[in-house]
Amino acid sequence: MSFRPVFEAHAWDDVKASIYAKTAADVERALAAPRRTLDDFKALISPAAAPYLEQMAQLSQGRTRQRFGYTMQMYVPLYLSNECQNICTYCGFSLDNKIARRTLSSVEMLAEAAVLKGWGYEHVLLVTGEANQTVGVEYLEKALRTLRPHFAHLSMEVQPLDQEDYERLIPEGLNTVLVYQETYHQEDYKKHHLKGKKSNFYYRLDTPDRLGRAGIHKMGLGVLIGLEDWRTDCFYTALHLDYLERTYWQTKYSLSFPRLRPAVGTLPPKVEMSDRELVQLICAYRLLSDEVELSLSTRENPTFRDHVVQLGITSLSAGSKTNPGGYAVAPESLEQFEISDERSPATIAAMLRRQGLEPIWKDWDATLTALAR
Repeated sequence: MSFRPVFEAHAWDDVKASIYAKTAADVERALAAPRRTLDDFKALISPAAAPYLEQMAQLSQGRTRQRFGYTMQMYVPLYLSNECQNICTYCGFSLDNKIARRTLSSVEMLAEAAVLKGWGYEHVLLVTGEANQTVGVEYLEKALRTLRPHFAHLSMEVQPLDQEDYERLIPEGLNTVLVYQETYHQEDYKKHHLKGKKSNFYYRLDTPDRLGRAGIHKMGLGVLIGLEDWRTDCFYTALHLDYLERTYWQTKYSLSFPRLRPAVGTLPPKVEMSDRELVQLICAYRLLSDEVELSLSTRENPTFRDHVVQLGITSLSAGSKTNPGGYAVAPESLEQFEISDERSPATIAAMLRRQGLEPIWKDWDATLTALAR
């Protein structure tokens, strides 16, 4: 099984035209449907849905509370390395950027972990650049072994790996893998990924299939909003999610919708997405799927985050640093991108409580995985 035939059956220009052709009647039909289809999703992300945003928000909030209650999962990224062999137009870690490179040792990982533990975190996202020789499978295995005793949940956002590599890492405590396609527009993908393994569009596209076959507990999908038409890109994300949920039904899924942020040596966004449009997208994803987790990072500003946590978001980061060693070891090192919400985890937790939401620092224990096996 592979998503590739499904993807190739949907031509970009045809998908884009069908989204922009949606009418108010299509939106109203989608809002009234008891179970929404991918065609309904097109209507909900179309320009025709803009006047219906309040209704979408109310429905999205109701469905989120029904499925997830009044909880918000808290997570934080832990950057292990900015080494990268790719040249990408939008990333501060790109190989052609003349920056100081750093890869954390086990001792440095533990120093970073101590800060995060002090803040209360149990869910940690391990992040590296894409450099197989420096931060390949052996390094990742070492990192998982080092950090597993200290956290209840370890997820990873690194270079795509082969199926056997994921099968090697899962027993070491790997619970979740995030792999973003960046854009599903093949021609533009080539323009933004000029060198390195990441330039192989189909190898990246096939990664969720390899994860599913390896038996990963959860995987995260998304695109980098700003590289291409966001509506079309996000339809392909929904199409990919639909395929994965049907094919690897035992796996859980999350979606993210990162908007392009400033970084050293990067291009400005090709496409701008307004705050209202991002709210529209969040609500559309929730109305498409009750089960999918929706994650919002510190890329977004405090005011926006405070307002949208009620509308469909189930996972939130706080206190994030996007540079290796940023919490304790090397706070001055170059960030992958600029964050927008610099408030502390305690401040974010207090904000959530004021809104009647409960911040959850731990909802999974590795012991449960061992017992299940």
